[in-house]
Amino acid sequence: MQSILLQSDINNVTNYLPIGMQLIFAVLLIGGIMVITHLLGPKRKGTDKLQNFESGIEIKGNARQPMAIKYFFVAILFVLFDVEVIFFYPYAVNFRALGKPGFTAVIMFVGLFVAGFIYILKKGALDWED
Repeated sequence: MQSILLQSDINNVTNYLPIGMQLIFAVLLIGGIMVITHLLGPKRKGTDKLQNFESGIEIKGNARQPMAIKYFFVAILFVLFDVEVIFFYPYAVNFRALGKPGFTAVIMFVGLFVAGFIYILKKGALDWED
């Protein structure tokens, strides 16, 4: 009987009161800081203030020049394969403890890894010339 009472006390609304108070405090603090900075911040606008700051270097050209999509594609592939390589570290640390099942899992992982790499090579993802 006592365990039933204790379980009902866990789901009581008053147990969530500190969380609600913290959320309300956070929202009020963020809103207050935004209002105060808007009211107290400088309001002088001019061409010098609206111009981009480039660490004292003269601005040359437009930053909105088109860039080849291949650059972004190679960057995404780098991140993808870099993350996959990170999974080799736990195996290298525990290769004796994992035994034969661990070895077969790593062989399958390497096989998929190499298959993906061959696929992007055949698709020409790393060819920069059009």
